[in-house]
Amino acid sequence: MKLLSSTEICPTPIFRVTMDRAIDPDGFEIKRAIVQHGGSAVMMPVDERGRILLVRQYRLPARQYLWELPAGRVDAGETTLQAARRELAEETGFRAKKWHKIAVFFPSPGFLAEKMTIFLATGLTGGASTPMEDERIETRWFTRRELGEMIRKGKIVDAKTMIGFFRYREKRT
Repeated sequence: MKLLSSTEICPTPIFRVTMDRAIDPDGFEIKRAIVQHGGSAVMMPVDERGRILLVRQYRLPARQYLWELPAGRVDAGETTLQAARRELAEETGFRAKKWHKIAVFFPSPGFLAEKMTIFLATGLTGGASTPMEDERIETRWFTRRELGEMIRKGKIVDAKTMIGFFRYREKRT
């Protein structure tokens, strides 16, 4: 595919929307509005007892409170690991000694140019969280069994949390 044009049609503080046109070698052309996003770091904090820390917050697009792995945007000039370290401390107050990448994926590649990277964070030490002023975050530890059951019962509907859990479980078994 060769990109023919990319025109910004809507800038926002978190992402921007472009209208892109591309053509393949056979002349097939695609025109699509794309949400351009710098990427996200997702953290799977696991303590020495094997429990997984989730955050709960109201997600306006979903119109509901969701339990999910902590995550945040990769800022300009940051690596995904730097963003993961910063976001874990901001959202939960925890810091991790060990970091291991367990998944990289595009959550909705039909219109969203966001790449998500999930890190397993272990060797945790606590501290004070510093969420953004528009965030109200609750944290809670869950066992692997509890988290698996919540996914099976449809109580966890966040894709990054499901992907992180299944990749973590796959590596542990």
